[in-house]
Amino acid sequence: MTREAILPTPLPPSLEIPAAELLATARALKAQGRFDMLLDVTAVDWPGRDLRFDVVWHFYSTITFARVRVKTRVAEADPAVDSLLPLYGSALFMERECHEMYGIAFRGHPDLRPILLYEGFVGHPLRKDYPIRLEQPLVVYRKETLSPALSQGRGSASTPSLGRGQGEGQ
Repeated sequence: MTREAILPTPLPPSLEIPAAELLATARALKAQGRFDMLLDVTAVDWPGRDLRFDVVWHFYSTITFARVRVKTRVAEADPAVDSLLPLYGSALFMERECHEMYGIAFRGHPDLRPILLYEGFVGHPLRKDYPIRLEQPLVVYRKETLSPALSQGRGSASTPSLGRGQGEGQ
């Protein structure tokens, strides 16, 4: 059984916690603090530090209109934290983006494929040691073809365009 976190009272605008306490803290924020919305997941890279990365979550309560930031530190050798996807559905794409840009792994996340970069992109571009002049492998250009109606600006069968005088109130 997991230990339940007890939130400090009053709740400060920012909490720094050990990575092992992330899920318990997020559960407490959702249940006790009524933070029902995960706004963002990101990271900060500190190359000279032993625990190189800060992983940062921003939560919001639509009930009390309060915000809180939760931060934990992880080492470069094992940049991983638990996924908050079981608690917040919005974590799905935010954790993928953070994984892609910083290389932070989210344990328990079902799909950490790239969403902003292409498959085969080398490295993590928001890390401060990412070589700025690194040339990435070329991606084969995929030529899209448009239907004749779309290429002539006439809409499509599912989204017809309105001609002059056919709009509402005409």
